[in-house]
Amino acid sequence: MSGRRDDSAKMAKLKELLHRSENRICADCSAPDPKWASANIGVFICLKCSGVHRSLGTHISKVLSVTLDQWSDNEIDNVIEVGGNSHANAIYETFLPQNHSKPHPDSTQEEREKFIRSKYELQEFLEPSLRIVSHQSSDSGKHAGSASHSVSSKSEVGMIEFIGILNVKVKGGTNLAIRDMSSSDPYVVLTLGQQKAQTSVIKANLNPVWNEELKLSVPQQYGPLKLQVFDHDMLSKDDLMGEAEIDLQPMINAAAAFGDPGLLGDRQIGRWLKSGDNALVRDSAVVVAGGEVRQELALKLQFTESGEVELEMQWFPLNM
Repeated sequence: MSGRRDDSAKMAKLKELLHRSENRICADCSAPDPKWASANIGVFICLKCSGVHRSLGTHISKVLSVTLDQWSDNEIDNVIEVGGNSHANAIYETFLPQNHSKPHPDSTQEEREKFIRSKYELQEFLEPSLRIVSHQSSDSGKHAGSASHSVSSKSEVGMIEFIGILNVKVKGGTNLAIRDMSSSDPYVVLTLGQQKAQTSVIKANLNPVWNEELKLSVPQQYGPLKLQVFDHDMLSKDDLMGEAEIDLQPMINAAAAFGDPGLLGDRQIGRWLKSGDNALVRDSAVVVAGGEVRQELALKLQFTESGEVELEMQWFPLNM
């Protein structure tokens, strides 16, 4: 019980920090009412800028929602220690040229991305003595000696324009396939383009409950979201327990057609119909609930003997 009180107290401190005047605008473009934060940099940012921060990789900027995500104690402590946007900008914009204009809330994604990469990835405005030559993760030495290749890859990633953030809550699975002696140790992997996110492993359970939220940035040119379920093995390659593809167009197109969900009452705005060409167990409605675009899905896993997975998706467009 005391642990829960401590967690609540820390989140209360984080939200108190968010409500300070200097944190009521995005650290990078000054858009009002930011609801996202970079936990390792210690700044509060808007939805549009959060998409760029995600593209930098978590080794540079780990993006979390102040209202939707679970924060670790270390993440909360770090943001509180930094002190918010004014303190972080005093460091990261120390040498920002006077004639160099920051992005504004209506800036293009290209302008926004150029500034954010210069500020955090290249550290062009930081005091020279504080600059870190390489942002490559030093946890494993796997990429040592391949810095030029890594920089090239980042440049290619930097050309991608993101249109929104997809929050996927992996609820659970039912009647999953057996891959061990009498059970399985399942986990879910989501793939969108070059991005991957995965749930935790649940031991010896064919009807697992995850209730875990995974986030992916959706590029302008996007394909289906691929879901795969694997059985975790300690001594050999993890076994595939089935997969399914999710068409994102019904949700994204419906959201674009109806505009700002915050101005709509609770209502259905679209539907993805079950057919022989998809993995739906039943029709899936796209709805506005509480000012957010949501879609619940039940998927029958393909290329396996049995199994279904239930999800709930939320869509946050960057152009609102």
